[in-house]
Amino acid sequence: MGAKRILMLVGDYVEDYEAMVPFQMLQMVGHQVDAVCPGKKPGDVVKTAVHDFEGDQTYLERRGHNFRITADFDSINPEDYDGLVIPGGRAPEYLRLNDKIIQIVKHFAEKNKPIAAICHGPQLLTAADVIRGKKLTAYPAVKAEIVLAGGIWCDVNETFTNVCVDGNIVTAPAWTAHPWWMAKFLELLGTKIEP
Repeated sequence: MGAKRILMLVGDYVEDYEAMVPFQMLQMVGHQVDAVCPGKKPGDVVKTAVHDFEGDQTYLERRGHNFRITADFDSINPEDYDGLVIPGGRAPEYLRLNDKIIQIVKHFAEKNKPIAAICHGPQLLTAADVIRGKKLTAYPAVKAEIVLAGGIWCDVNETFTNVCVDGNIVTAPAWTAHPWWMAKFLELLGTKIEP
């Protein structure tokens, strides 16, 4: 199998489950995961938000945990990584304003390295202009951005448990899709799970 190096892009009010769960799942199978955030150093934390679905017209947001940064954003080189994870929450809406973030996303897209984006995470893909002609899903509120950026929208089911894979990109609508989202990402990475 061989351990892979995975880069995770986070910021304050990243969705709690969408950062913590993939971070732990990828470590569980032996991969190294470096969580980075502009302006933060290893050992610093980002505040997370828990998004839940309770029958309202949109998600409900609660304060989550503190999520620890594990690598220095300023010194990372995307060439050193085999895959990219982009959690959702509110962080992507402002992370996409950072030029280095956009260059990182473009690197993974241009080099055809596996990218896993969930919920509002595809906002970084649209901002980097790397989805033209590709099929993606996301939290439904991101549909207009995907379509306007030239992407093809994959409908989500009412339980938000489906995923969409197109080439090197796997996307999902929300944390409820974690098992399927991470399984497809691991396939793209070439990770084999032995019983």
